Amino acid sequence: MKLNHVLIDYENVQAEVATELAQPIYKVWVFVGVQQAKVKFDLLDLVQQKGPDARVIKMTSSGRNALDFHMSCYLGQLIATEPDSYFHLIAKDTGMDPLLDHLRAKGIKAWRWPDVFEIPIVKARADAPADDKLSRIIEYLVHRGHQRPATMKALLGSAAALFNPKLGGDETAELIEQLRIHGVFDVV
Repeated sequence: MKLNHVLIDYENVQAEVATELAQPIYKVWVFVGVQQAKVKFDLLDLVQQKGPDARVIKMTSSGRNALDFHMSCYLGQLIATEPDSYFHLIAKDTGMDPLLDHLRAKGIKAWRWPDVFEIPIVKARADAPADDKLSRIIEYLVHRGHQRPATMKALLGSAAALFNPKLGGDETAELIEQLRIHGVFDVV
């Protein structure tokens, strides 16, 4: 399962994040401005739940685009250490879009979203009813941890068997392809 790094510009986006980003496929980096004295409780809850997989980076000084530069620095470090991961910057301003365009041209999977719920894999979970097939497959994979299916054949069979009646081969393959596209797993 591919890792998704979510870097949040908390100066301009204070999304409710705890529920959606609690899954192990996400590492969360929240950048808080030097003038921000308050954070939402759900952010504290997320940091507590995720332990080392969620960090709050508090700026120590202010200046034009200071937070953006910090995010860019951390993004570069993450790309250097985990180049095959997915990188999602959550910010309303578009100042880093040229950098992200450059990174994607180099094959790095990095995007900016105006809200956490615009990340395709989060959007699929947030917009779906409780019994949505994609959500059920993701929950199954997260629950299985290191014992998740090791081959595509096993993944297709396991995913199809989650439902009653059992899903057909074409429908299962389409769902699995959607999960692969959104970075839930990678074919090795």
